[in-house]
Amino acid sequence: MLSVEALAAAYGPAPALAGVELAVGAGEVVTLLGRNGMGKTTTVRAIMGLLPSVGGRVTGGRIAFDGTALVGRPSHEIARRGLGLVPEGRQVFPTLSVRENLVATQRPGFWDLGAVYALFPRLREREGNSGRNLSGGEQQMLAIGRALLTNPRLLILDEATEGLAPLIRAEIWACLERLKAEGQSILLIDKNLSHVLRLADRHVILEKGRTVWTGSSAALEAAPELRERFLHV
Repeated sequence: MLSVEALAAAYGPAPALAGVELAVGAGEVVTLLGRNGMGKTTTVRAIMGLLPSVGGRVTGGRIAFDGTALVGRPSHEIARRGLGLVPEGRQVFPTLSVRENLVATQRPGFWDLGAVYALFPRLREREGNSGRNLSGGEQQMLAIGRALLTNPRLLILDEATEGLAPLIRAEIWACLERLKAEGQSILLIDKNLSHVLRLADRHVILEKGRTVWTGSSAALEAAPELRERFLHV
């Protein structure tokens, strides 16, 4: 589905990516791993056409979804092609209610308001609350539900459980496990290695804006030197 080849990007004159390679197939869960500042969020922004909004640009390489080139296309067009984003920091609309946040981007498909409320009953309870009056965990549920209501073929989550309380993290991981079981393709960024090793089919490690390793959970679990070199602070 998604193919990223030799991707390079920059913010102004400063290079940010210099050779990112990754792929996500139908029904796969793939993680993008690496220490802070190694290019994970920049890669996601490049895929979604969001780099220009933060002063960046793609300077080389190729991004394709189902064989269609994405580089240079506006973000709304990329989203319509079936890519849904749960951004870092959640970015819910603070003055809109939970329901308004959800239906703002809704498209026809399996995921409707009832399905999202069944996945996250807490959102139904908070339906009339504004985004700014939700806890961080509730905002993350809302951000995931909003992305699902676009009925994406590929769901991208940037820092899926960062800063959340343990009980909320557990609820998010259970949600992701359910989505995987239902065949949802997912590209995931998260620092919780024990959970991503259980969930994901493959992992891509970035170091200084470049892919340095790709492999299965079994291969990564069997290589403590890789984890020490590229993932531990």
